[in-house]
Amino acid sequence: MPLARPGGEGRPETALVRRVFLGLLVANLIVVGAKSFVGLKSGSLAILGSALDSSVDALNNVLALIVVRVAAKEPDEDHPYGHGKFETLGALGIVGFLSITCFELIRGAVNELLQGPHPVGVTDFQLVVLVLTLGVNVVIAWYENRRGRELRSELLVADAAHTRVDALITVGVLTGVLFARQGWWWADPAVAIVVALLIVLVAYRILVRTVPVLVDQRALPTHEIQKTAERVPGVKSAYGIRSRGPSDLRYAEVTIGVDREADVAAAHAIADQVEERLKRDLQLHEVTVHVEPC
Repeated sequence: MPLARPGGEGRPETALVRRVFLGLLVANLIVVGAKSFVGLKSGSLAILGSALDSSVDALNNVLALIVVRVAAKEPDEDHPYGHGKFETLGALGIVGFLSITCFELIRGAVNELLQGPHPVGVTDFQLVVLVLTLGVNVVIAWYENRRGRELRSELLVADAAHTRVDALITVGVLTGVLFARQGWWWADPAVAIVVALLIVLVAYRILVRTVPVLVDQRALPTHEIQKTAERVPGVKSAYGIRSRGPSDLRYAEVTIGVDREADVAAAHAIADQVEERLKRDLQLHEVTVHVEPC
């Protein structure tokens, strides 16, 4: 669901997306600061891991502000289809950040388990701070997902998925901290490992959604385009069909066979009808129609 459309940075949807990310950046920095404070004071690996995960959200917001500006540029000679894939590439970059987070959490958790029992002291005040960060995460995830779908921004939706997991991570961390306060020291690194597994799941889901767009996977079954084109009067056959792009910015190319006795004006009129029908019936953004006599 890329954001970029012909029209450049001045389009209202682009400005709105950037404004959303600015607000999210401020909120995420507050969450990172709160979790880091509690994690350092208590010595909890799970809390520090959660802070690291939240810092990825903040880094994603910075990345998004850069990517959205690039993705909104108008098509040019070197990028005739526009710059929308830069936003998809940014979503893929989130996977890289998540992978780093996951590795660090697992490494730290294994070291903690090997070292044996260690004290984890979290005060009531620090628990309250963690609960407040959970509330902030829930609000951010809901708002980001809603705005992402309204503005058709893949980057917002992808980041919202990570923020939802961040909220789940905070719930797990709170549970682990409560157990650790009861003397179950292993609960803290165990929760950290669970956190890492959740991060892997989020990374996989983002990967599955973004890779098909980047590698130009077929957007629609060929037979759907063929049947739709051949319903237009004057089209004897449709072939050489290609399609690409995400669900709301799909491109297609098709060659139609028309009566060899048809003049140029008639052939172009048929091509125009094919283009119009494909856009209307299959929700295609742009269609290129080639005409061949048969």
